[in-house]
Parts: sequence; C-alpha cells; structure tokens
Amino acid sequence: MAERFLGLPSNRSQRDTLERDVPDLVRRVLAMGLDAALLVPNCPVCHQSVSLAARGLEVAGIATVIMGCARDIVEHTGVPRFVFSDFPLGNSAGRPGDTASQDHTLALALGLLETARAPRSTLVSGLRWPGQAEWKADYSNPDRLSAAEIARRRAAFDAGRAVAKDVRSESGG
Repeated sequence: MAERFLGLPSNRSQRDTLERDVPDLVRRVLAMGLDAALLVPNCPVCHQSVSLAARGLEVAGIATVIMGCARDIVEHTGVPRFVFSDFPLGNSAGRPGDTASQDHTLALALGLLETARAPRSTLVSGLRWPGQAEWKADYSNPDRLSAAEIARRRAAFDAGRAVAKDVRSESGG
C-alpha cells in the first residue's frame, strides 16, 4: 500500500496528458515501487485523463483498475479494468457518507484487479443511487438550465482555466 495518494491534472489537452502528465505519473508510481494502481476520477475530463493514465501505467507493467461513473468515456478509451457505478459524477467510490457502499465498491475494484482475464473488463456495480433515476435527466443537462446558469457555469470554468494557465506559466510548463 502506498504511503500517499497521487493526483493527476485533468484540465489539460489529451496531448499534454499523454506527453507530460502520464509519463510523470508512471515515473512516480515506479519510484514508489507499486505494482498496481486504483484510479478514481471525478468529472468527465477526469474520467478521460485517468483512462489515458491507466493505459500508460499498464504499458509500464503497473496493473490498473478504474472506479468510475462515466462508462461511455472510460470504455471508449479502452482501459483494461473498470468498475462502473451508475451514480452521478463525483461518486466513483460509492455513495457519499455510506461506508458500506464505499467498501463494496472498493472490494469490487480489488476483486476485478485480481480476477480480470481479458482486456476491457467492465464490472457493473449492483448498487443503485437512492431515490428515483431523475438525476440522470437533470445532471448537467443544458436543456434544463437557464441561460444565466449556463453563463455562470461557463464563467466559473473559464476562471479555473485561467488559474491553471497561470500555474503552468509560473512552473515553466
């Protein structure tokens, strides 16, 4: 078990992720002496980034499993092992405040890491999000957002990108 967690920038282009972030992550994981990695994305871009990272780690001989909620993105990227939870994004490791669902999801991931015999193995969690499935229609659906809310979200996203650009320029990246 690693002594610390590693993060991966997910606000970059695929090229930056593949050329800079994945090689850096692979170096760090190898330096830690790890032979497996559990990857837990949050947003849609995170799902793409960790999927690209999983492919890079696998090439380096590090077994991976992704616990995620964006099945289309992860499966399109072609990762070896994926535990899919049909939950809103941001809940890849189980339901918030529900230790039993988190333990269950982790057990599925560790089991898949041990037992998957073929590439692109997806295990679908049997857990369900509480209440009605209406969250699927509401979740980030621009048709259900006002123009003001879309503008607010776009401004927040652009502000985050500006911060990331400043950090990159300060670090010489």
